[in-house]
Amino acid sequence: MTVLHEQPSTRFSPPADLTADAPPEARGERRDSVRMLVGTPGELRHTTFTHLDQYLEPGDLLVVNTSATVPGQLDARRGRTPVVVHVANRLADGSRVVELRTSPDAARPVLDGRAGERIDLPGDALLTLLSAYPHEGSSPTGAGNRLWRARLDAGGPVGDYLARHGRPISYGYLRERFPIEDYQTVFALHPGSAEMPSAARPFTAELVTRLVTRGIAFAPITLHTSVSSQEAGEGPPAEWFRVPAASAELINATRRAGHRVVAVGTTATRAVESAADIDGLVRAESGWTEIVISSLRPIRTINGLITGWHDPEASHLLLVEAVAGSELTQRAYDAAADHRYRWHEFGDSALLLP
Repeated sequence: MTVLHEQPSTRFSPPADLTADAPPEARGERRDSVRMLVGTPGELRHTTFTHLDQYLEPGDLLVVNTSATVPGQLDARRGRTPVVVHVANRLADGSRVVELRTSPDAARPVLDGRAGERIDLPGDALLTLLSAYPHEGSSPTGAGNRLWRARLDAGGPVGDYLARHGRPISYGYLRERFPIEDYQTVFALHPGSAEMPSAARPFTAELVTRLVTRGIAFAPITLHTSVSSQEAGEGPPAEWFRVPAASAELINATRRAGHRVVAVGTTATRAVESAADIDGLVRAESGWTEIVISSLRPIRTINGLITGWHDPEASHLLLVEAVAGSELTQRAYDAAADHRYRWHEFGDSALLLP
């Protein structure tokens, strides 16, 4: 985990009453019916996601994340105290990155864990905290450790255990718990994300078909997301990614032809930029990425972004500014607040084309 050396320049007050508290389907709507702000240097337009094909051109390329969400949230007990455990990335030695949060709705991080502590999980499983992740004192607040490297003893594969006892990671702003199917995108193939790569959630099979018919191509990559509940000043943790050779070649060919490479989400952006050289040429690569996209490490390859709406000071917002520019980002967020767009994973979208 990195400590941010800069903060987003975009300033806005997040509308607390506009957090999306349920998927659109639970509101009687289609996935692709969410609102979409289209931002370019010349104008802002308000539309819905189902009209995405009208704002892209033949030859443009959409980079999509094929990671599937796993049910990584568990109820647990520290002695007599109930807690919520968020299970994230699997590390090379088989241990897991985990986060302890307050029960029942994971509202706040629990920062007083200690190495060697054992936490009781459902189904007679046991979680043992091994060491602070990535190292002791890595929390920017200096008030304990938010993330831990831990061993999960479940009597079998952790994935099978989570499928039986886990649920999707969620926070207190949702009105109820929703099934894992609501946290999968149409591109989800490879289980591994602790939280949904949510920028792609509004896509439907019908919309993908229209885009392909219009001449817009898709390049699949994989990035398994970690937990997103960063503290202020905390950068994104290391995440595992893969950019296949065929996708790297398609991205490079799109750029050579003068067309746009549009990342679907900050996850797709981070993966592609992790595989790009100083000139923006993308190579096939896989492994762990720790890069933080910002003005200190600017964009090399991506020149368009589909994204949801992020909170102030979030590291994701630095990435949005790096792709769209600070002026367009500020105008987009001002307009989103003024026009009452919905926030968070089940909320509305933006297409930013600087």
